[in-house]
Amino acid sequence: MIYHGLRAALLVLLVMAWPARATMEGDPVQLLQRMQQAYGEMNFELTLVESGIGEPEPKRLTRGHLDGQALTHLLHLNGRPREFVQRDDETSFFDYGPEGYTLRDSRLPGLFTRVQLLPLEHVLEHYEAVIAGRSRVLGRAANLVRLLPKAEHCYGYVLWLDQQTGLLLRLDTLDHEATLVAQSMGVALTISEAPAPLLQELQEIRLPPAMPLAEVQSAPEPQASWRADWLPAGFEVRAQNRHRLPLTEQPVDYLMASNGMVDVSVYVAETQISEPRQQLVRQGATHLVSLVSPGRVEVTVVGDVPADIARRIAESVIPSEADGANND
Repeated sequence: MIYHGLRAALLVLLVMAWPARATMEGDPVQLLQRMQQAYGEMNFELTLVESGIGEPEPKRLTRGHLDGQALTHLLHLNGRPREFVQRDDETSFFDYGPEGYTLRDSRLPGLFTRVQLLPLEHVLEHYEAVIAGRSRVLGRAANLVRLLPKAEHCYGYVLWLDQQTGLLLRLDTLDHEATLVAQSMGVALTISEAPAPLLQELQEIRLPPAMPLAEVQSAPEPQASWRADWLPAGFEVRAQNRHRLPLTEQPVDYLMASNGMVDVSVYVAETQISEPRQQLVRQGATHLVSLVSPGRVEVTVVGDVPADIARRIAESVIPSEADGANND
């Protein structure tokens, strides 16, 4: 009887407190601002499991601040060793070998960290933020904010934000039918007053010398001779050049378009294949579409966009001397 009476009293208190909390946390933009503030100020370690098509992929994200410097470490826990180190605006990539390279004014791969750093005005320009309810993740109460795309060509997202700290704990990617296509879910979280010892080591370790991202993307090669004649609404060309692939030395025309949240890369190269063909590969929310035209030109499009959008971009690639591109 005492237990049931106490439980009833607690339920009454919870019901009485809920409207006040709902009013305080009812603004999705404020929740997103709090998320970005938490990422920018807190020391934490979050283990994530990313899932889509194929095997789930565990990662560990360690973030902290030491002597006024922001330090981030992202480690893939399965398969070949892959890790990324970010010190303020310099990111070191150790993806294909032990030596790695460092880019200035770059960012960690993946939307999970990007959405926590992007200027909110860029996000809200292409997505509408709405409250999507409350739930639990990692045993913690979370506010759900949904980002609804204003253009039909983009995925939508649901962000699970820790009620206590504001930290992003889970990110779902949804298609236009609200079907889950990819997910990054936290499975373990440690929050600390001081940065993790790993970050103290990373502050002192010697990393590859940094080079500006613009310098990498603007190699002294001829101007790209192909371009995409159609891009989804809100996407703009952010980089375009002609360079050689690192492993094969094959010359390719390269174009990167973005709406701020999502990047799409387009590669155009000559091929010895004489018959037209198409190939589609999906990994979670990422699609790779490869087309071979009758003129022995292979077009490859890679990005976190639906398959039909990636295919339409690939099919729109034309010689750059043709008339102007269009967006719709």
